[in-house]
Amino acid sequence: MSSKDEATEMLANTDLFGAISADDLDTLVAEMREANYSSSQVIFARGDAGRDIYLVIKGRVRLSVLTAEGRELSFAHAEAGQIFGEIAVLDGGERTADATAVGKVTALTLSKASLQRLIDSNIGLRQGVIRFLCNRLREADQQLEGIALYPIEIRLARFFLATARQKEGPDVEGKMTLSLPISQSELALLIGASRPKVNAALALLESSNAIERGEGGKFICDIDQLEDMTA
Repeated sequence: MSSKDEATEMLANTDLFGAISADDLDTLVAEMREANYSSSQVIFARGDAGRDIYLVIKGRVRLSVLTAEGRELSFAHAEAGQIFGEIAVLDGGERTADATAVGKVTALTLSKASLQRLIDSNIGLRQGVIRFLCNRLREADQQLEGIALYPIEIRLARFFLATARQKEGPDVEGKMTLSLPISQSELALLIGASRPKVNAALALLESSNAIERGEGGKFICDIDQLEDMTA
């Protein structure tokens, strides 16, 4: 079980809950419940009722949809410290995507009733909801733009940059090591490409000295080179 302090710190660093007080965060954590999922387990499916939101404590969750042709399109991963499952809980509609564990996952869940009670009583949380949903829209717009307008190697460079900035802040520079313990197939789903094309794009980025592949899903990223490629 994750410690209360760890969960509170993670929540404090999210757009959704970052503006509420320490006492309110403690109250929130007290109402959350631990859930564990095995690799490839479906956490919820598109069309399900939205009963809970989730905070990832350990592991990674794929958010995806199936096309009419049966092709899976992955539009995001939620990893440790990130929230998912919020849309259906906030608007009362159905789940808009499938959520599947990528490897073993530990999460904390918060019920719709608990979240609504906090929203009704806390202006900081209401402001957090607006920021959170605006960021979701911005991320979706950027992903659609990338798939529609850019070749695969540029999409991949943009993915590495976005991941680096998410982890280290918008002013990250120089070289940094990213840990991405996912397969090339999973990476292909995220950027809307096939595995062979992603493998070729990785080789191109490596030959351009934008990245260096290491062991265990680690990538040494040259931020300047990646920025030059995506400019």
